[in-house]
Amino acid sequence: MKWSEISIHTTNEAIEPISHILHEAGASGVVIEDPFELTKEREDQFGEIYQLNPDDYPEEGVIVKAYMPVNSFLGETVEAIKDSINNLILFNIDIGINKVTISEVNEEEWATAWKKYYNPVKISEKFTIVPTWEIYNPVSSDELIIELDPGMAFGTGTHPTTVMCIQALERTVRPGDRVIDVGTGSGVLSIAAAMLRAEDVRAYDLDEVAVTQAKLNIKLNKVHNMVNVSQNNLLDGVEEGSADVIVANILAEVILRFTDDAARIVKPGGYFITSGIIQQKKDQVKEALVSSGFEITETILMEDWVAIISKRV
Repeated sequence: MKWSEISIHTTNEAIEPISHILHEAGASGVVIEDPFELTKEREDQFGEIYQLNPDDYPEEGVIVKAYMPVNSFLGETVEAIKDSINNLILFNIDIGINKVTISEVNEEEWATAWKKYYNPVKISEKFTIVPTWEIYNPVSSDELIIELDPGMAFGTGTHPTTVMCIQALERTVRPGDRVIDVGTGSGVLSIAAAMLRAEDVRAYDLDEVAVTQAKLNIKLNKVHNMVNVSQNNLLDGVEEGSADVIVANILAEVILRFTDDAARIVKPGGYFITSGIIQQKKDQVKEALVSSGFEITETILMEDWVAIISKRV
């Protein structure tokens, strides 16, 4: 299949409304190329590794890109996008240069174009996430390297919610533990638990694509003897008292549905790590955890996200 890349050279002020216009036109996502990223100071105690190419960014303004399939309606769609962007002036939005360019890409090129934005990142005291197509030399002898190809599953391992989960796993997982990863996605949390010498890790996801991708990443990192991946709805059918640690990096609304199940399955003195929680939902999740029999031991904050470490009383 042929895809068309729609590129709009505009301003920071116009990013949000133009992204909305592209979504309304049928784009499933956008890429934003902002030269500010080249000089941005990132406060992170673990020293993230960035390898950004200045040639990918404009000298001024920003570029917003989206991808659409080439079909008989593409011309009309593009014209409608241009009209909608021009109309932003009526709302006193600065659209800057407003240069719209169209180029055609093959499906294979489109499917891998995002890879240039995904680089090795040191996310904790022990762990560094490295994409499979990158060459990376460890900085220290005790550094734990997770190679990851997110494929079609959610999660590159560098999102704040994932980073906080891995940091929480470092603080709670002990050699010989049994760990359950609910909503495993790319499998990165299960891989981290295994590398922390958990004896048995069970990774569950309802999404068949995620299960397939997690299995590939787990085998890639040579922890497939410790990790079992299967399709499952949350903690349905899991044996009582069978886990030392449960970790779930999913939406707060979903976490609220199975705090009682987590309390039933995690051993007394064991831990339940929850992430994917926005600030507004933090207290609601904490109340549910306490009501189910957990004690809140630590709350981790990163950007607008929250992770909670709770202990089974």
